Amino acid sequence: MPDQERFTSVILRRSEDTLADDVRQGLTAARKWLPCKYFYDAQGMALFEKICALPEYYLTRAETAILKHHAGQILQLSPRDLSLVELGSGSSTKSRYLIEACLARQSEVVYYAVDISSGALDDGMRQLLRDYPTLRIVELAGEFADGLSYLAREPGGPRMITFLGSTVGNFAEEEITSFLAMVRRATRHQDRFLLGFDLIKDAAFLEAAYDDSQGITAEFNLNLLARLNRELAADFDLGAFAHRAVFDLHRSRIEMHLVSLRHQRVRIDRLALEIELREGETIHTENCHKFSPAGMESLLARHGFQVLRRFTDPQDHFCLVLAA
Repeated sequence: MPDQERFTSVILRRSEDTLADDVRQGLTAARKWLPCKYFYDAQGMALFEKICALPEYYLTRAETAILKHHAGQILQLSPRDLSLVELGSGSSTKSRYLIEACLARQSEVVYYAVDISSGALDDGMRQLLRDYPTLRIVELAGEFADGLSYLAREPGGPRMITFLGSTVGNFAEEEITSFLAMVRRATRHQDRFLLGFDLIKDAAFLEAAYDDSQGITAEFNLNLLARLNRELAADFDLGAFAHRAVFDLHRSRIEMHLVSLRHQRVRIDRLALEIELREGETIHTENCHKFSPAGMESLLARHGFQVLRRFTDPQDHFCLVLAA
């Protein structure tokens, strides 16, 4: 069957609409912020691929090792005739281990890729279809809530909802609670929920992962402003900002900021908006919460999930939990 016939794209929400609304809200707040989901335009994705290969950035290697060694066991604890759902699919590289484990025991797999940016059958999706002839892809372009609401209305067999990459750590505390409640509403008795999260470690070790010696993470952070220049006709001077990543021990999270190096005014033409930044004022761009396994399992239990098994890498840097 041709690739196009095995690929369906459903536009649930257009990313440019949410970008404008979020930027206006974040940059007019008393403490300025921008959502980290907008890091991942084409340039941002390319930079993130470089970050994943950095010696300091252990997260992707650790999670990939877990999936490589334990995908079969994860599937053994899941129903047959399973569909896969990935929230924040990106390049779907790590999902290959789950796709292959599914295809080892069932003839076909439907893979729902939920992401704010439509891939429109991009190279990564095309490669998946070429590599797995019995795979069907349904791309759901929108927020996580949009994708989960769509799936809740769709009939079908059991599904595994996957949320990898420690993306749950990017949420504020109240957002984590809302997110888990939303996932719980979208899951049925036979479904599974596979959640990846980073574990608490030494502050210096964590800060190095988000402020590497080559400056790639700094470039990645600054690219967010470059994206606003391109897409919203803003006039941010990237040379007037510095990258900062610090671990907040009390809140158990890395915080990433863009620090204004001077007093400046920035115009965003497509929003008809002008903002002022003082020297030293920051734009908060990302949180990266770190968890203990027991803490995460307790949080899941409070939202109606039963943890079936926990999986970690040999160094105990990262954790995946499979829940029902």
